[in-house]
Amino acid sequence: MISKLKNLGPGLLFAGAAIGVSHLVQSTRAGADFGLGLIWALLLVNLCKYPFFQFGPRYSMATKESLLDGYKKLGMWVLVSYYIITFATMFTIQTAVTIVTAGLASSLFGNFISVEIWTIIILIICFSLLIFGKYKLLDKLMKIIVITLTISTIIAVVMAYLNNSEELALTQIFPKNTIDIAFLIAFMGWMPAPLDVSVWQSLWCIEKNNGNKKYTSKSALFDFNIGYVSTIFVGIGFVLLGAYVMFHSGETFSDSAGKFANQLINMYTINLGSWAYIIIGIAAFTTMFSTTLTTLDASPRAMARTTELLFKKSSFFSYTFWIVLLSIGTVVIFLFLSSGMGILVKVATILSFITAPFFAIINYVLISSKHTPKEWHPSKKLHALSWLGILFSIGFSIWYLSTL
Repeated sequence: MISKLKNLGPGLLFAGAAIGVSHLVQSTRAGADFGLGLIWALLLVNLCKYPFFQFGPRYSMATKESLLDGYKKLGMWVLVSYYIITFATMFTIQTAVTIVTAGLASSLFGNFISVEIWTIIILIICFSLLIFGKYKLLDKLMKIIVITLTISTIIAVVMAYLNNSEELALTQIFPKNTIDIAFLIAFMGWMPAPLDVSVWQSLWCIEKNNGNKKYTSKSALFDFNIGYVSTIFVGIGFVLLGAYVMFHSGETFSDSAGKFANQLINMYTINLGSWAYIIIGIAAFTTMFSTTLTTLDASPRAMARTTELLFKKSSFFSYTFWIVLLSIGTVVIFLFLSSGMGILVKVATILSFITAPFFAIINYVLISSKHTPKEWHPSKKLHALSWLGILFSIGFSIWYLSTL
């Protein structure tokens, strides 16, 4: 059991990156507003996105190269498109997740330090861990973080259930009014993560495989499945928490992710008792800290490799260059454009939604092409699920754009 745990890595990093605002904010709000009525949406979107995320480790282990190398083989335009999309969204996404983490840190560890200072402190901590500890430390830390997150979520759900006197109906709901439909689209769009995270997964697999003979193709897929199931499990956990504690409470929640997270902790404390503060606090903070840490590692890692493939230069535009640029850019956006964060996040969200079909199609084309050994091509069932996912992704994006 211990040896299997040691061999896990990229799958848990995927879970750490995916379990963030989509789970803490969106899943909880789904439970608060609809009870258990949107469980169908959570399960459906995870099923439809599964193949495209799985193609990341599948391609990497089959070819010993990342999806980015595969994108270049499909055509330079694919790689350029990825480069532009990532550069356009990475600063805003990093700023958003770091601010939520800073808000939780302020609530848990004392508000004697402003959220602005907490943002800088958290960035410095994450930056230091990644620069000095590199991938090996990130790999070890994520095991602790995901286990802590899972255990604290389970404890919170059990205690919320024991303190709940009303039966929750399992009747599934399809929203009908414009506001509820908009929420459903946002809920499904970010669950469990944007599809470009598949690229991060492939890069982490390559890093894990370097010098690790025990990390085989079989263990890589097992690792990914563990991480993917974890995101579903934790997502359902937060839906249950929202349903047990907030459903029919009449509470109006803030649209700000940071304020919402603090409202969330306070609501649990009021309903479950003071003991819940630390449990929910740990679950919420580890959720967002894992996202902040993994995104700060993944975006620079992806941009460094993309730059190398496009311009054949790796000395200056290295991982270190991109992580420094991302850290500075995050602070600048937060300090000078914080008032416009809503617009910035909306732009990043729209880009993630409308680019989902792009990543779904190119991942599917790549894994089914001559660039992937035939024995690693998807099975008939995975082919069928991929087509379902592509149609779902295209329809989802059109539906989303029609509501703007």
